[in-house]
Amino acid sequence: MNKTITDGIVFTPPKFAFGLHHWSSQDGTPGQDDYDNEPNAAFVPADQDFSGCLELTKTQAVQKLRAFYQTPLSPGCYLRIRTRVKLVSGAFPTVSIAGWPGAAGNVHLTGVNEAGPVTSLNTYGEVVELSAIVGSGNRTGVDLHWGKDAIYGHFGLDLTGPSGGVVRIEDIIIEDISGAFVDQLIGAVDVRDYGAIGDGFADDHDAFEAADKAAAGREVLVPRGNFRINGSITFQNRVRFVGNITMPDSARLTLLKDFNLPSYIDAFGDEVVAFKKAYQSLLNFNDHYILDMGGRRIELDGPLDMQAAVDNKTVFNSRRVVQNGQIQANANAAWTPDQVVAQATYSTSDPKSLTSVANIANIAVGSLVEGTGVGREIYVKEVNVGSQSLTLSQPLYGAAGTHQFTFTRFKYLLDFSGFQKVSGAHFDGIDFQCTGNASAVLLPPDGETFHFRDCLIVKPKDRGITSPGTACQGMMFDRCQFISNESPLKVQDRVSIAFNAN
Repeated sequence: MNKTITDGIVFTPPKFAFGLHHWSSQDGTPGQDDYDNEPNAAFVPADQDFSGCLELTKTQAVQKLRAFYQTPLSPGCYLRIRTRVKLVSGAFPTVSIAGWPGAAGNVHLTGVNEAGPVTSLNTYGEVVELSAIVGSGNRTGVDLHWGKDAIYGHFGLDLTGPSGGVVRIEDIIIEDISGAFVDQLIGAVDVRDYGAIGDGFADDHDAFEAADKAAAGREVLVPRGNFRINGSITFQNRVRFVGNITMPDSARLTLLKDFNLPSYIDAFGDEVVAFKKAYQSLLNFNDHYILDMGGRRIELDGPLDMQAAVDNKTVFNSRRVVQNGQIQANANAAWTPDQVVAQATYSTSDPKSLTSVANIANIAVGSLVEGTGVGREIYVKEVNVGSQSLTLSQPLYGAAGTHQFTFTRFKYLLDFSGFQKVSGAHFDGIDFQCTGNASAVLLPPDGETFHFRDCLIVKPKDRGITSPGTACQGMMFDRCQFISNESPLKVQDRVSIAFNAN
């Protein structure tokens, strides 16, 4: 990329031979003082080292030299300002490439570095090369990082240190060296060129949005670094993540051209976080209804709360598919079932309720109920802490009165119990690798047509698929295989259950 060639842009300011009225002794903005006819400045047409140069005597604490010419800047464009200088006589000053950054409305852009590396001149007659690079991105090698808001600059030199030195300065050259900062894929738009910092703290949301807008069909590049995005963002273009991003739980990342789990893993650098963020997007954007795991395996150290991953929904009634992957339980104490023993009252007049439930705040939706008069596979569908009552998946029998019950909450790879209702959830080609540590899937309390196709439910510790309510209405198992963790035991000694339906 070279805008001098592609767009015909002239970056270099006028030569000193064209007149010192083109050069300011201040910032270079219109109306300021110039060096024409000043006693401390003169054009030298011939010099043994330079074909033509400015001879400048340092008389100020900071002797500025700025071109009145506005050198244009744009995101993704990197300019090198260079010249040669030599000390002729007098005190030994220091010198650096410097510039005045201009923003929209011709206002001064503050808060950025306006001077490059400082060089000391300590030998008379020695030619010293000066160079500095200016650009929008915080890249290695960029001396003047001015961000995306700088649209032009007045460039030149700063002479600092003791006054009285006489310095000769060759014509200042400004050239486009953006090619040195362009990724190997020339079509990539780097988020750093639009102000992204990547330090894990600064909010790079606006820079990411600006880069995506500028891409216009090209790829957006997120380079090495940890980029913080504090709000939801939707990418219209493909994104290549070399570095990673972090986001608040409530913020959504939508990848329109790369909606698959491997892309989210590249984005977040963590498989579990990536799966949650991808599922969050799946339920919040209508342009895609399938999340392809790309054959990847997600290893869990504890249950995955699917409603907490989505955060903004408790009811969802549209078809959504998760396909082509593995979800595995690693050995961890987090899979240990919770168990609460509590006294409660049952009445046949309200056969799916328990009232006056002691210790109710510790009883979770999806808990298996056991006790006097309780049949097989009775679960807690709803919990009302305020009224101290529970809604059950099925009526009890012969248990009228107050009794002591045991509530056991198994731990599942995927836990949908935080939803009120989910319909149309499909799992296609998913291996639920419970490894004898976890149960597989806990359905929500309500819903329709949960569909499992070509799935393996392998070695669930307690339950394969559990319905604590009516979400099993229309539930389908198509070419699925349930493999017991208790295969060595006799059938009558096994306690795990493949699935239940109400």
